[in-house]
Amino acid sequence: MRAKITYAVTAAVLVVYFVLVGSRGVMLIETGTALTVTFGVAVLILPVIGLWFLWKNTQFVRKANRLAAALDAEGGLPVDELKRTPAGRIDRDSADEVFARRKAETEDAPDDWRSWFRLAIAYHDASDTARARRAMQRAIALHEGKPVRA
Repeated sequence: MRAKITYAVTAAVLVVYFVLVGSRGVMLIETGTALTVTFGVAVLILPVIGLWFLWKNTQFVRKANRLAAALDAEGGLPVDELKRTPAGRIDRDSADEVFARRKAETEDAPDDWRSWFRLAIAYHDASDTARARRAMQRAIALHEGKPVRA
């Protein structure tokens, strides 16, 4: 729940920021000189890109949460079996061991969104965020019945 609140607050702050930046872009355009209009258009592009990124990221998070809920309803969510250091950080050898099992599970069932979901969690635990995101995107695509890129 804490993560959802943090995400919502961050998204709200970004939207306010995008509105403020956008208003500055409009003000520059209204000035009417060639230079300020050019800068104004450039400034307006930034909030548009930011809003698009925020929208796509929010869609991704919502879809991933739906998969987590579906997997939880089936009793298939991965159990946190990772060893931790006294400071609370994940032990690297433990993460590697769990990752190896999740990877083998995914290789055995490459068309099962559940195995890709669990592999995404293992990548995340191993601090490989880029691969975790790609694995989760694959799980989402498989769950939605969309074609999956190799």
